[in-house]
Amino acid sequence: MELADDFRRLAILWREAATQATEELESKMVRAAKSRASQADASSETLPRWTFLTNHAHVLTVLESEPKLVLREVALRVGITERAVQRIVMELEESGFIERERVGRQNHYRVIKHKPLRHPLEAHKKIGDLLKLIKS
Repeated sequence: MELADDFRRLAILWREAATQATEELESKMVRAAKSRASQADASSETLPRWTFLTNHAHVLTVLESEPKLVLREVALRVGITERAVQRIVMELEESGFIERERVGRQNHYRVIKHKPLRHPLEAHKKIGDLLKLIKS
């Protein structure tokens, strides 16, 4: 009976820890979203809404710098939905620009830097060249 009680207590502690971790993550995500929204409000008066790089380039840049990042976090950093990031990652993978490796319950991503850029005007340059330019 003692062992069963220990397991029950352990299960309760585990549930409480998981709930707390989930609440902390949700709180962090809400703060990040509010921060992005306030930055967008502040900059919308002075800057145009368009950017020189596409969401594909933004996702690629984030995955190249942090290949173990979960897609939810990529979405937060890029400022788009998680579903949009999933679609972009699928397109990048199908086009051979990234490789995905399953490690336990996580995906790790590797950018294929020797692939040429897609548009004819930039096809003489490689993905690695673009990433170097963005990092520098």
